[in-house]
Amino acid sequence: MEKLFVWDRFFESIPKILPYLSVTFSIVIYATVFGVLLGILIVLVQIKKLPVLYPLVKVYVSFMRGTPMLVQLMLVYYGIPALLDPALGTNINREWSAVNFAYVTFLLNQGAFLSAIFYSAITSVPYGQTEAGLSVGLTEFQTFRRIILPQMVKTAIPPFGSDLVGLFQNSSLVFLIGVTDIMGRAKTIGTATKHVLEAYVFVVIIYIIISLAVRLLFYQLNVKMNYGKEEMG
Repeated sequence: MEKLFVWDRFFESIPKILPYLSVTFSIVIYATVFGVLLGILIVLVQIKKLPVLYPLVKVYVSFMRGTPMLVQLMLVYYGIPALLDPALGTNINREWSAVNFAYVTFLLNQGAFLSAIFYSAITSVPYGQTEAGLSVGLTEFQTFRRIILPQMVKTAIPPFGSDLVGLFQNSSLVFLIGVTDIMGRAKTIGTATKHVLEAYVFVVIIYIIISLAVRLLFYQLNVKMNYGKEEMG
């Protein structure tokens, strides 16, 4: 009887999977960078309570935070072509690669989650500090940059790190729409060789290592930013 797990197959899968880690990283980086920008815009709308946009933003954030990542991925993958193809006379499924749908999904998802983190961080700073900054002659922007932003960043760092780990782990879902990331490559190796365990074990190890590394990085960053805070207290 053939063994379920063979180390030779495990080590053979490593060079076949590692190159596709760049696809996973590209999704994470794209979603994080543009998610931060979208999150900031959403927070501005929430703080200013802009007419029309404010209720739309509330519904959008609630939907993105209240539905599974897989559902969002499928809605974008099938919904964008269904909406735009009849209106524009295009065939987006042919013009876009599957990874573009992943970019859009994770960008929208991160915008919602990061906006919640940023909004909580900003509102955690007592408004009296803003009034104090304005009373000594600082502009609203100067008050935000010098007084509010440093405190906001300290508050946002821990949940931002946790969100980044979740983003990295959720990126494993993109193989379901045909994106060949590390999970998708492991699946193709299993399909071709009829041995799936070795490739998936290596993928699990990658996720564990990178998740722990990100958590450690943000932990150290949080410690550094709060250095001396306890002594002052």
